[in-house]
Amino acid sequence: MNTINIHEAKTHLSRLVDKAAKGESFVIAKAGKPMARVAALDKPVKPQRLGFMAGEFSVPDDFDRMGAAAIMRAFGSAG
Repeated sequence: MNTINIHEAKTHLSRLVDKAAKGESFVIAKAGKPMARVAALDKPVKPQRLGFMAGEFSVPDDFDRMGAAAIMRAFGSAG
């Protein structure tokens, strides 16, 4: 891991951040003393969209029994 002095880091911040984003982390030092480590963030987690269609449609009460007669004719009765 490279160590960059703070003056150089300020001068070349954009280039250094681009490198960090590509996985090349580095340490910023002040007077030779390490002060901060710069590394890429993990890929942002895409938020789940639960409930985004709430109220847009309704599910019939007999949804789990819809088409039962046709299924029984096609596959025969169980039991």
